[in-house]
Parts: sequence; structure tokens; C-alpha cells
Amino acid sequence: MARRSTPLLRRLLAPSPSPSPYPSTPLAGAVSRRTVTYMPRPGDGAPRGVTLIPGDGIGPLVTGAVRQVMEAMHAPVYFETYEVHGDMPTVPAEVIESIRRNKVCLKGGLATPVGGGVSSLNVQLRKELDLYAALVNCFNLPGLPTRHDNVDIVVIRENTEGEYSGLEHEVVPGVVESLKVITKFCSERIAKYAFEYAYLNNRKKVTAVHKANIMKLADGLFLESCREVAKKYPGIQYNEIIVDNCCMQLVAKPEQFDVMVTPNLYGNLVANVAAGIAGGTGVMPGGNVGQDHAIFEQGASAGNVGNEKIVEKKRANPVVLLLSSAMMLRHLQFPSFADRLETAVKRVIAEGKYRTKDLGGTSTTQEVTDAVIAKLG
Repeated sequence: MARRSTPLLRRLLAPSPSPSPYPSTPLAGAVSRRTVTYMPRPGDGAPRGVTLIPGDGIGPLVTGAVRQVMEAMHAPVYFETYEVHGDMPTVPAEVIESIRRNKVCLKGGLATPVGGGVSSLNVQLRKELDLYAALVNCFNLPGLPTRHDNVDIVVIRENTEGEYSGLEHEVVPGVVESLKVITKFCSERIAKYAFEYAYLNNRKKVTAVHKANIMKLADGLFLESCREVAKKYPGIQYNEIIVDNCCMQLVAKPEQFDVMVTPNLYGNLVANVAAGIAGGTGVMPGGNVGQDHAIFEQGASAGNVGNEKIVEKKRANPVVLLLSSAMMLRHLQFPSFADRLETAVKRVIAEGKYRTKDLGGTSTTQEVTDAVIAKLG
């Protein structure tokens, strides 16, 4: 490094032969290309194991696209692949063990049966690993037309309680009781995560979404927790909005929102509305994170998981899982690989030549994948 730096310093410090008071073009170009480097710790370049769950429907197609791109750019990750399907009664123990060991998982969609006695494996994973924060990043992609511009919303949702607690029973025939559980502990930690995220990512505002005008105790406790945490971050603006008004405001003026923190059910609804506004669920990355583990997947609704026509024609959109993989690479402290992947995806979208049907194109999964690989810097 020193031998390379000395000649460069000499060139930079040498007087310019040009009579102009401004730097010459070559010097200006050299300076503009210089950035503060990422200095890894010794051993940070060692390949990291990632648990891979291809999932159902289009899952194997889009996770296959991720594997191809990772191999093409020689990313320092390797995958431990497990077959898990939404109609299984539970997540196999070896899968949980793999995620605990690797700390990180990349997952395709798991189809959850509607009704019946089969519980959601997605919810099982979140509870088993205490992945208490779900994050969905909804933003405009250059070149992708949407109804609104300047959308850049991060929805952070409590992931382990609320209406998704799974506490339901039939009181008497024809009468079912479903319990919504809200605790101060879980409300405080999701609020802390939202404000910490805003602080670390230079975000200016956190909005708490609630229905405390009706559910005064449960959502009231959630709001109380958010207000207490907000006091510790005076540099971040804090406000509150009722969930039904929130949905209307999202559709009318989404650019007013920055970071949103929500209880479980509201976050699911709000994230999908925001995703639809910003370009669709096929381009909105996301993940679930806890103290020790993280699972990266499609951010908003995976309703396209079981679309047989898309599977048969191999036209699933890989963009969302590629962007979620970029999030995963940053989480693993491989920032340059994350930047390369994200930049390549954005270039393909901006160019507009290769897009799947949901983005207004006719390309196959493989064609989009090949286009991203070709754009890797």
C-alpha cells in the first residue's frame, strides 16, 4: 500500500503545469474517484455460511437466480440448502439448527394454507428464533414508472405478538375468540430498533402507526412505549398516526413518511400498501432480524409464490430477492459486494430492456438474471 501511495502523493502535490487556477482535468478526475475505504477486520473475508430455503412455487426460481449472481461475483458466502414447504406441520429441527449456527438465512416464499389447522411456518421461524423486527424498504427505482415520486419508506413491524400471537380458540360452536397480545417489553424493543435504525441510517422521522382511539389499552401501551423511546432521540422527529388514516395518507402523499414503526398486523398491511405505491412487491426487499439471527426474504406480500403459470413459464421476478440479498451482504459486513449487486440490479431496471411481466416486460427469470450478471462491476 505504501509503495503505491507515494507516487500518487507526489503527483497530487506537484505544481500543475496549467496556468489555470483550477485543477487540471486528470487531477480532478483522480480526486473525484477517491473515497474513504472500508477497512475490514482480519478474517472478515472468510466465506460465511448462509442457510438457504428455496421454498414453494417461484421460490426455487428466484433463489436459483441469487445463487447464480453470487457465484458470478465470487461473493464470500456458501449456502446450506434445505427443503421446507408451507404445508409441513413444523419447520424441521435441522433447519433451525442450521440457522442458529450460520446466524443468517435467505428464504424464498412459503405458501401458508388458508384456514384449517396448519400454522404458518413463517410465523414459527420468527417465534423460534425471536426475529422480533421485520423491515421492508419501499422506494422508487429509477426507470420504473409509478404513480408517486420521491417515495423512500422503511416499515419496521413488531414480529412476534399482536394479532399474530396465534392464541385462538372456539368458545362455543360458532364463536371463536382470537387474542391480541401487546407487551411493554416487545413494544419498547421494536421502538428502540426503529429509532436506532433511523439514527444509524440518517433518517429524520419516525412515525408510530396505531389504533389507540379504539384499542385504548393494547395500542395505548404500544404508543406509550414509543413515546418513552422517542425522548432518547431528540434529533429525530416523532409523530403518530391512526392506521386507517395512515393508509389513506400513503395513497395520497407517501413522500411524507420516512421510518414507520407498527404493531404486527398493521405493519403487514402498511408495508403492502407502501410497496404497491413504490413499484410492487416484486422489487421491495426485506428481512426479519433478532438479537442473534436474521432471515432475508421478499419484503412485502408473497402472494405470487403459488402462481403456477409464472412457475411453468419461468417468468418469476428475481429482483426482490436479489435486493434482499444485497441487504444480507451488508448485514454480513461485505459492503462492496452489496454495492455491486444493488448497482447492477438498478442498472438493469433503469435500462428497461429486461423486465418480467409484473414490471411491464416479457423477460424470463433467467434473462433478468443474465442481465444483472452482465452489469456487475
